[in-house]
Amino acid sequence: MVSRVAPMLKDFLQKESAGGIVLIIAAALALAVANSPLASAYADILGIPVVAGIGSFVIDKPMLLWINDGLMAVFFFLVGLEVKREILEGQLSSWDKASLPLVAALGGMAIPAIVFLGINMDTPENLSGWAIPAATDIAFALGVLSLLGPRVPVALKALLLAIAVIDDIGAIAIIAIFYSGNIDTGMLGAAGIVFVALIAVNRMRVASSIPYILLSILMWAFVLKSGVHATLAGVAAAMAVPLIARGDSRPLERMEHALHPWVAFLVIPIFGFANAGVSLVGVEASAVLAPLPLGIALGLLIGKQVGIFGFAFAAVKLGFAKLPREVSWRQIHALSLLAAIGFTMSLFIGNLAFTDAAMVDAVKLGVLAGSGIAALAGYFLLRSTLPAVNREENTEER
Repeated sequence: MVSRVAPMLKDFLQKESAGGIVLIIAAALALAVANSPLASAYADILGIPVVAGIGSFVIDKPMLLWINDGLMAVFFFLVGLEVKREILEGQLSSWDKASLPLVAALGGMAIPAIVFLGINMDTPENLSGWAIPAATDIAFALGVLSLLGPRVPVALKALLLAIAVIDDIGAIAIIAIFYSGNIDTGMLGAAGIVFVALIAVNRMRVASSIPYILLSILMWAFVLKSGVHATLAGVAAAMAVPLIARGDSRPLERMEHALHPWVAFLVIPIFGFANAGVSLVGVEASAVLAPLPLGIALGLLIGKQVGIFGFAFAAVKLGFAKLPREVSWRQIHALSLLAAIGFTMSLFIGNLAFTDAAMVDAVKLGVLAGSGIAALAGYFLLRSTLPAVNREENTEER
């Protein structure tokens, strides 16, 4: 099993790292366009109405929501596949492996939310954004890590990946519980029937991806119309994909491997480009000190450090978990800063929490400020922990 999991982990990290670089470029491009003469065209394109349906079953949404509700369902499907694999045979398959990232991730979700609520306690209209700084963007974080090359311990990358996976599980639960709208029980029931059909296909150990894909698309449409956020259909569908099917084939790994490049290099960059564009014209630096963006920025910067590092340190000292041999506490501190890069998931939750355009822009400002500072601080702190001899050797090789 180890011989099979290790190459998959390496492949995942490589794709996510490269995808993170593309995401950074997409976000920078969105900011540039939103603050150029092309700003109105940018907004117009995202507002183009797109209609699809059969008979009276019609989905009518602007382009931006097709990206956020449709393309992101593919992202969440991939997340579901990753979570299932990690639980069955990966970083979360045993208590020894899962204890440290589990405790660290719980702290990394709880403390940022508390920091946000503390700052926004006197502005009740902002309180629905409490979950925004609780998220971690694994692609962005691994993209920053990739700038340091092979000098970064693999165990540290694996720990960051495990924390992000648990963080994603928490984000999925938060979206399901707190950010779903009025429920249409008929549509939700139809989605449930399709899910039962997916489970039946799973029980028959069908190896072909086609029935899973077709049923997943149908379930997504029903969930979208039900009022429950449609991206959760992606997670539910992923849970129905078997790890091992007929002929000892591995549909889950096959689909995960096939989807990774599409999500890393297309879905997430498109989402980043569509959601990171915020006009800074006339915006003063003091704008980030307003309760909403400040709560997000400090929730990410302070909350993640205190939550991840503090909870991890306590867990190890109390004997609940073990620190990997090749990882130092300074590197765990740097990791907590890289985990403070919220970007994709933070922007996604922000779009669910607020409908007012000015508040969404304030969310973007807070996410960009907090994530940007965290990325720089995490990079330089981690770089300083690497042995000087390694840096010199790396320079000589070049």
